[in-house]
Amino acid sequence: MARTALHALFLLCLLAGAHARAAEVHVRAAREGDALLIEASADFEGTIAQTWQVLTDYDNLAGFIPNMSVSRVTGRSGDGLTLEQKGQARLLFWSFPIEVRLAVTEVRHSKIVSRAVAGNLKEMSGTYTLESREGRVHVRYSGRMVPDFYVPPVIGTWVLRNNVEASFRALVDEIVRRQGKQGSSATGQPLSRRPRRG
Repeated sequence: MARTALHALFLLCLLAGAHARAAEVHVRAAREGDALLIEASADFEGTIAQTWQVLTDYDNLAGFIPNMSVSRVTGRSGDGLTLEQKGQARLLFWSFPIEVRLAVTEVRHSKIVSRAVAGNLKEMSGTYTLESREGRVHVRYSGRMVPDFYVPPVIGTWVLRNNVEASFRALVDEIVRRQGKQGSSATGQPLSRRPRRG
């Protein structure tokens, strides 16, 4: 009985380690005058189509991204849309409210470009790019933000980096989770366990 329990615990540890290595996430933040700059990237097993589906699930982003309270599409036209988002950047006792209306342009399965057209940010722009690399997906985000309120130089950059990292990781985790669920429902096994051909 004890040996079985130890075996199960060991297996859980292996699975947890495999999940942790399933996605490699890197985030970097810097300050340039009043502007806060962010670079984030992730590499994981999956497909561009499923990754795109999660990235463009705008009306449900607040359901799995921390500190985002509102995310909804308010208008669409061709490859463009208007997106309203509200939330807070938080760290310990520091909290910065963020309310923004974004003009978003999509290049299907390749790129998402956004810029603020209203809200409490003087400037906000960002670009997601997607690439497929030998069965893995590489997602990169590059953004620039100029708040319309005072942000302490060092603390502000730290808060931004931590919150962007948490949000980006949550986004990647949701992509990996949905792809695993889709693979399990189709084959009875996770995608990563399908036998390789050739």
